[in-house]
Amino acid sequence: MPLYEYKCADCDHLTTVLIRRQSDRTKDKACASCGSMNLSQVISKLSRLKSAQDVIDEKGAPSAGREYEDPRQIGAWVEKRFEDYGMPIPEDTRNMIDAAREGELPKEISDI
Repeated sequence: MPLYEYKCADCDHLTTVLIRRQSDRTKDKACASCGSMNLSQVISKLSRLKSAQDVIDEKGAPSAGREYEDPRQIGAWVEKRFEDYGMPIPEDTRNMIDAAREGELPKEISDI
């Protein structure tokens, strides 16, 4: 499902629209900021998600006693510990790991 970006001619706001079906491309779109229908499609910027190796290359490999600089390292470390002990990962822990992979620090850690 592609995302399309439109620039408003009235307020210069950039609006992103998710297109679920090809037929949705012809529907009227409105500026998310001012509601204007005076939009023109723009070419979107591209980005690449960082792989686990990219994070290690950038932040260093996680090691015992070292503070984590990237939330994705926390998830990888926790998964490894569960694997080492041959234990299944509880659902709430899995949810926190998945959130960390998206770059969101678990609330319990971010409050420290």
